[in-house]
Amino acid sequence: MPNENFTLYKRLRSFGFAFNGLKILFREEHNARIHLLAAVVVIIAGFCFHISILEWMAVVLAIGLVITMEIINSAIENMADFVSPERHEKIKKIKDLAAAGVLVSAITALIIGMIIFVPKILYICF
Repeated sequence: MPNENFTLYKRLRSFGFAFNGLKILFREEHNARIHLLAAVVVIIAGFCFHISILEWMAVVLAIGLVITMEIINSAIENMADFVSPERHEKIKKIKDLAAAGVLVSAITALIIGMIIFVPKILYICF
C-alpha cells in the first residue's frame, strides 16, 4: 500500500462519505427511521424530565449503540445481497446474526431508558 500523505481535503471528503452513509441509512432502512424516531422521543423526554448528566451520558451511549448496530447490520445485509442475490443458508445465518446484534442493542437501550424514566414517571403519577 503506497504511503499517502495526509491532506485536509481527503479527511474532509471522508466525512462526506460518512454523512452520505447516514443519508442512505435513513432513506432506505425502515428500522433505522424507527430507531431515529425513538431517539427523538427519548431526547425530548430527557429535556422534559430534566435528567442528570450521567443519565444523558447513558441515553446518548444507548442511542449511539443502536444506530451504530443498525448501520453495521445494513452494511452486512447490503454486502450479503450483493455477494449472493439468491437465497443461501449461510448468507441467511450471517444476516440473522447481524439482525440479532441490532435487537440486543435495542433491548439494552430499552432497559437503560426504563431505568432512567420509569421512576420519574412513577413519581409524577403517584
